[in-house]
Amino acid sequence: MARFCKNGSCGTAGVGMAVGGKILVIVGPTASGKSALAMEVARRLGGEILSVDSMQVYRGMDVGTAKPSAAERAEVPHHLIDVVEPDQAFTVARFVEMADAVIADAKRRGVALVATGGTPLYYKALFQGLFEGPGADAGVRERLSAMANDELHRRLSAVDAAAAARIHVNDHKRLVRALEVYELTGRPISAFQTAWDAGGMLRHPAVWVGLSWEKEALNRRINARVRDMVAGGWVEEVRRLLGEYGALSKTAGEATGYAEMIGHVRGNIALDEAVERVKIATRQLARRQMKWLRRFPGVKWLDGATGLGNAGEVAGLYGA
Repeated sequence: MARFCKNGSCGTAGVGMAVGGKILVIVGPTASGKSALAMEVARRLGGEILSVDSMQVYRGMDVGTAKPSAAERAEVPHHLIDVVEPDQAFTVARFVEMADAVIADAKRRGVALVATGGTPLYYKALFQGLFEGPGADAGVRERLSAMANDELHRRLSAVDAAAAARIHVNDHKRLVRALEVYELTGRPISAFQTAWDAGGMLRHPAVWVGLSWEKEALNRRINARVRDMVAGGWVEEVRRLLGEYGALSKTAGEATGYAEMIGHVRGNIALDEAVERVKIATRQLARRQMKWLRRFPGVKWLDGATGLGNAGEVAGLYGA
């Protein structure tokens, strides 16, 4: 095939447009290098990036969410970044609705779309559909939320051993939701999720690539990135957000590390201790992400340590 070049990067003619309307999906745990790889591949394809990240949707939450820089976003168009204020809620359903519109527009224009980000639930909802469990019940949720995590996990183990095996004892939100579903329906949440899993990834055709890391190497990258975020102004960002909004919304406040940084800004915790807690929380996040991602079928897993050296292979997989 003939070669084409754009903005100093070259690719293969015919690959720069969406191949059969497919999306290129690049997944991996936090700090795995997926954003940098997505940028490089998008350059080669002359494409655009769809952010699949539940926290990069918030304006002003830049440093702590590792949001692409203004220069990167000027070079390669990014979608679903900075679409809501940090004192507002944002739902999975809203993400799917907005992402569907982005995908339809890219297909209409014949533009390659690279989807990447750190929220496995968003991938699952976008490609497989929303989980059709019961709606929230304020009374049930309030009562369950008042219980300790150990008690919640014990109760879940008694009624839904499969869900209890998947949900960590410290994951308060998911424990509450699992028990809420059981109380409202009399059925374990794992029964709903099994039906969901059986559906397959049918909503949008895609080529899936994943970045895999050796545990200790990824932990070192996570620790270094947390330090870089603090050096890059994370504390100042949180101070500005609190000054402007007073508090983050419930969903925005779930962003990894922000609770610790808010605690520091409010004088409740020393910075060194906050940083160490963020490192631990981020390493735990990476493990949860990989548990989710390993369940996705059809992912071509590559060595994350190869870095941008994977770009040629990924672009080739998309164009195959």
